[in-house]
Amino acid sequence: MSGDFRRMVIPDTFEGMRVDAAVAKIFGISRSVAAEISAAGDVLVDGNSVTKSDRLREGVVLEVTLPEPKTPPMPKEEIVEGLDILYEDRDVIAVNKPVGVAAHPTVGWEGPTVVGGLAAAGYRISTSGPPERQGIVQRLDVGTSGVMVVAASELGYSVLKRAFKERTVTKTYHAVVQGLPDPIVGTIDAPIGRHPSSGWKFAVTSDGKAAVTHYEVLEAFREASLIEVHLETGRTHQIRVHMSAIGHPCVGDPMYGSDPNLAKRVGLDRQWLHAVRLGFNHPRTGDFMEVESPYPDDLANALKEMRG
Repeated sequence: MSGDFRRMVIPDTFEGMRVDAAVAKIFGISRSVAAEISAAGDVLVDGNSVTKSDRLREGVVLEVTLPEPKTPPMPKEEIVEGLDILYEDRDVIAVNKPVGVAAHPTVGWEGPTVVGGLAAAGYRISTSGPPERQGIVQRLDVGTSGVMVVAASELGYSVLKRAFKERTVTKTYHAVVQGLPDPIVGTIDAPIGRHPSSGWKFAVTSDGKAAVTHYEVLEAFREASLIEVHLETGRTHQIRVHMSAIGHPCVGDPMYGSDPNLAKRVGLDRQWLHAVRLGFNHPRTGDFMEVESPYPDDLANALKEMRG
């Protein structure tokens, strides 16, 4: 393949490391891309092709042809139905993000985005950040609804970006999970990384990034429980992965092991997971503020079915 050719001698710090993990760490690419180029024969050790799970040894010569970087598309300005404004001033815009909407454009995503929706509605957002995600200081998964904050000014961007990085923002979610978690108030402290066999999924892995989730059962039903979740960290799919790891996946989340029949019975076609509240210090005044998002109709109706 055409691309950027790199060659290096493996130092002792990478002794015994998997090829995909080492290539990702050395060259700053994702584990899934490292696995793909290994499978394509673009990773050689001492001149021989290797698989992603082979282990490296100190002193071997690693040769890698990196893929040409893909440029994310620019935001497509279009009105996004259900993208309601929960709060706005000259520094901050808090939106109620509907399910099926991405925070910003990414390679491979052609659907609606928060950035594009705000632009189409005439809102000015900060010009800080990469061109395709200007103003974005946090993200919610496409399949997760709820409150999300966007920076409207350069001051808002720098202060909020730092607040999320330093974990001074309080992030509260509600989820409906299968069964009844035991204990009913608990903390899950388990690192999260790429799933070893499914590159598009995440899992609790020994070499993952630190992830801490606090939960409390609010209401128990016959087959499921409504829980409140507070996140210390913000890993991709964190709540879904952690709740699945303790045997209580989110209802409507078959990717992480939920029962599709239960989701069907309560009329859900996505995971029951909603960002209900964000708390942060206002970037200009320093005053603490909270923004809340009501349950959307599909989640409220599913909850009603479970209560009934």
